[in-house]
Amino acid sequence: MAGDVTITCIGAGRMGRGIAQCVAYAGHEVRLIDAKERDADAFAKLRDEALDEIRTALASIAALGAFNVDAVPQIMKRVRIVPRGEAAAGLAGARIVFEGVPEVADAKRDAFALFDAHADGDAILASTTSTMLSTELAGFTSAPERFLNAHWLNPAFLMPLVELSPADETAEEAIAFLRTFLEGIGKVPIVCKASPGYIVPRIQALAMNEAARIVEEGVASAEDVDKAVTYGFGLRFGVLGLLEFIDWGGGDILYYASRYLAGAFEDERYRAPEIISRNMEEGRIGLKTGSGFFDYSDMDVDAYRQRRMGAFLKALDNAGLVRPPVI
Repeated sequence: MAGDVTITCIGAGRMGRGIAQCVAYAGHEVRLIDAKERDADAFAKLRDEALDEIRTALASIAALGAFNVDAVPQIMKRVRIVPRGEAAAGLAGARIVFEGVPEVADAKRDAFALFDAHADGDAILASTTSTMLSTELAGFTSAPERFLNAHWLNPAFLMPLVELSPADETAEEAIAFLRTFLEGIGKVPIVCKASPGYIVPRIQALAMNEAARIVEEGVASAEDVDKAVTYGFGLRFGVLGLLEFIDWGGGDILYYASRYLAGAFEDERYRAPEIISRNMEEGRIGLKTGSGFFDYSDMDVDAYRQRRMGAFLKALDNAGLVRPPVI
């Protein structure tokens, strides 16, 4: 996608600034509309703070070797902060409008009203909310066919994943356009139905609560729990996806481990879902049977394992954990 796609963010807070950094870095013009009514002095303060935050973040990434710091001024020329009173100008010509106001229904309605009043007829509206479903928010706009949720993970500039969640009315063309744009700026968009927690927040809420529970129960220190995640859980699932790992080891392993934990803790939260039992009954255990959550029937499994082991080795090397043999 060419670099002439103009992007507008309604909301000049943390999420809007993070998106602006991504978009400007990728060569696109971006405008941040202040969603609040402010006097001239208050707006000037917000504008300067926002621009300084984006500039500082870019410089910090450059200092880490991601790009030449001399490019920062050119990137910053693509970012403009617009007061609410100039929302019409800020929205004019924008092909994609990201809404990044607080997680309050009235704030969302107000932002959507700005979009409806001033955005172009082909503009796509994408809410960055992590707590409101697209099926609920679609009723806030007069153009639900051009609306969907786009949940960016923080920090937006560094995290590649963006979870897209369309409403029932969302046109396939709108999903495809936003997906293509995000891929063009280096993001990894995925699509999920309107469901509480999307994918990542739903998984990480369980994981974070369990980590806190282990400390609460005195099973391990906070330091050792985080080491376990960083050097075990994190390294492993940075290479293999969770479902891919189930297939790698075998769904039967998860089934029996889950049954043991559910019994040991007398807690059904450890019970494996029905899809695990169903896969076992149908012989879809994973790599060893040729299928599981994924199909391996036409795959060179040995070559696949070698590629994954190479990725593990690279991850270990990046973490400084690869050592030569003792001879």
